[in-house]
Amino acid sequence: MFSNLFKRFNWIALVLIYLVVVAGSFVRVTGSGMGCPDWPKCFGQWVPPTNITELPENYKEKYVEKRKNKVNRFSDIISFFGLKDVAENLKNDPNLIKEEDFNVTKTWTEYINRLLGFLAGNAVLIIFVWIFFIYRKNYLLFFLSLLNLFLMVFQGWFGSIVVASNLVPWTITIHLFFALLIIAIQLYIINLISDNQSKKIIVSKTIFILIWISFVITFVQMFLGTQVREYIDELTRIGIGREDWGDFFGFTFFIHRSFSWLVLILLTYIFYKNERLYKYNIIRWSYLILVIELLSGVILSHINMIAYVQNAHLVFAVILFGILSMIVYRIKTQ
Repeated sequence: MFSNLFKRFNWIALVLIYLVVVAGSFVRVTGSGMGCPDWPKCFGQWVPPTNITELPENYKEKYVEKRKNKVNRFSDIISFFGLKDVAENLKNDPNLIKEEDFNVTKTWTEYINRLLGFLAGNAVLIIFVWIFFIYRKNYLLFFLSLLNLFLMVFQGWFGSIVVASNLVPWTITIHLFFALLIIAIQLYIINLISDNQSKKIIVSKTIFILIWISFVITFVQMFLGTQVREYIDELTRIGIGREDWGDFFGFTFFIHRSFSWLVLILLTYIFYKNERLYKYNIIRWSYLILVIELLSGVILSHINMIAYVQNAHLVFAVILFGILSMIVYRIKTQ
């Protein structure tokens, strides 16, 4: 029913979406989020500058004022929905009157992130147009493609808010939530257009329940991990070194760490049963990715907050989320 070209293009779109997540994580750990102080342009240009001499002398004041105006408009929106305290805190955030010095590396790191976002967004747009003209009679597929297109547009706009608010922590968490939602929908689209009969995963009721539990915990873990990272950023900002972090970690960190071991236990049991009874490769891959993801977490906790390890920790967590998403879309009980 669906052409091979259409199927392949949906996989390409998924890869581009993942690349945006990878690039966004790299931007986060390298502190490049404010490399471009405005959006969608970068320093008012479609191709960003490579030298500070290309910028006016008052560029800091100029972009601080623009950012404050955008944040005020966003604060009015969330205040309308009853979040008046959050809106006031955002308006009065002292970070909004700070502007970083121009750094060409950070500028181009953020710019590449935006370019990947542009490519991913256009891929999702092409999928919607493709479905509209050829597969629009499939109403579920049409609705999902339209929803994902809307979410990509919203994600792009909210990305500008993340930048304008000078990377206020809770905005980063929301940004991640919508990234995961876009991935989940794109994977569901891929599942709908695939040969489902050959892709079904038939398991016992016990394994079925355990897989769903693992999926839900993994989803929650993504946000707990983001909050832990934000807490560490705050400790670092006030001058507390890694060796003293343990004295300040809150309950969130211990839940995050405990849930990690719980997922490991669950997926170890699922992996064991799979090797004995089912031998599905996708379950094997989920277990391998989990082990790698947990190892990167151990390194972060006990060795150092190495930027590349931080990046790997998030990336493998998102990959695990994607694999588990595909599993829950396909599993059936015996």
